[in-house]
Amino acid sequence: MIKTRFITVMLLVSTVVSLAADCSKKGGTIEPPVDPVDSTPVTKDVTFWQTRADQSALLLKGTTGFTTATNSNVNIEIDSTQSFQAIDGFGFTLTGGSAYVISKLPAADKAALLQELFGKNDNSIGISYLRTSIGASDLNAEVFSYDDIAAGTTDLTLDHFSLSKDLVDFVPLLKEIVAINPGIKIMGTPWSPPVWMKSNKNSIGGNLLPEYYDVYARYFVKYIQAMKAEGITVDAITPQNEPLYGGNNPSMIMTAEEQANFIKNNLGPAFKAAGITTKIISYDHNCNKPDYPITVLSDAAANPYVDGSAFHLYEGDVSALSTVHAAFPDKKLYFTEQWTGSTGSFSGDLQWHMKNVIIGTVRNWSSVALEWNLANDPTYGPHTPGGCTECKGALTIGSAITKNVAYYIVAHASKFVPAGSVRIASTQAGTLSTAAFKTPAGKKVLIVLNEGSASVDFNIKFKQKIAPASIAGNTVVTYVW
Repeated sequence: MIKTRFITVMLLVSTVVSLAADCSKKGGTIEPPVDPVDSTPVTKDVTFWQTRADQSALLLKGTTGFTTATNSNVNIEIDSTQSFQAIDGFGFTLTGGSAYVISKLPAADKAALLQELFGKNDNSIGISYLRTSIGASDLNAEVFSYDDIAAGTTDLTLDHFSLSKDLVDFVPLLKEIVAINPGIKIMGTPWSPPVWMKSNKNSIGGNLLPEYYDVYARYFVKYIQAMKAEGITVDAITPQNEPLYGGNNPSMIMTAEEQANFIKNNLGPAFKAAGITTKIISYDHNCNKPDYPITVLSDAAANPYVDGSAFHLYEGDVSALSTVHAAFPDKKLYFTEQWTGSTGSFSGDLQWHMKNVIIGTVRNWSSVALEWNLANDPTYGPHTPGGCTECKGALTIGSAITKNVAYYIVAHASKFVPAGSVRIASTQAGTLSTAAFKTPAGKKVLIVLNEGSASVDFNIKFKQKIAPASIAGNTVVTYVW
């Protein structure tokens, strides 16, 4: 009789989850099933949120619970006694273009949006980490640095250094974000130094001339100090965005050997002399070249200045992060960029990014997982001449605010896994990919992706109890207890 009742309840759980599309997509709730024999609700000690590739459910909330009963489902085992890396956060790059389109919203709409993105209430997604550009990225309306001077001249004392172009939209918006979440971590990354420091005197490509290594190190110092004067703490920097690609506008080539020399002889000592504790993170490019950060970290003089290495995944495999971790287990790993494009599908992007950017990076020791652009307009602007024309923000801001796939990709982690959480052990099974965490408040969080087209019944197994669950095909679910 007990077994019969349990199976009946399980069928109802599966049915209720499969009918999630009948609930409102955002903020809707899947209520727990009722035992058909004694009308007692299934326990509610596990809350979950699901997003389906067909968009019939978007962060749709439901409940299930733990039981001592048994069944034949596959188990996803969670072991909180096995802990791995601490988590610094999940988020996006706040580009100059993002700041521009968000800042143009009516004041009340902007305030509500910032609370939704960065707040810590039930209706917020709790973004905890932002990457920003030092000077312009290609998703600014124009190319600029913080020390642009007349062609043919130099400014070795950086007398012309100024944040002025970023003081219009970017810095004011970032100050509003920091007021909402004072603990948010911010990483700064240059796409190019001032062109007078470069071999080709151009914003596209070229190299940093060795005679300007010292002044460029002081440029970073002035940037960090100027941001601090605005009330913004820069937690980390990378010396160069995508240092092996010089075709973007702006961009620059910086080899591993050049970066190691710059860090050990100039940037690291400049930070030390100025009393700056901002972390220096190497590389910031694709997973196909783990030899780059390994080269930097293998330099005995550069190594002490380097906190870790940053990666993108436009080429290579996410397991490259574990390759670097194995070589230098005392250094941190960061995943700092992956775009969603104008020609991509919600379905394909949701599943690929959840598997690789969110689950894959943290299972390969990353402390941070960031998607690319936070927001743009309906034409995928602003961008520089020659900048990305197909980069789709997490938000499209025009006559209305549209939440795109990257919003849900990040939200499935950022809303539930705050900074200071620790990854814990979780098993995988069949079409199910998983990552699990313990939060500073002691909650357990499990992210599950079902890449298969068929629904899967499984158990969350934790401390000798199981929470029966059913995940639809092509769906991601975050469970919290």
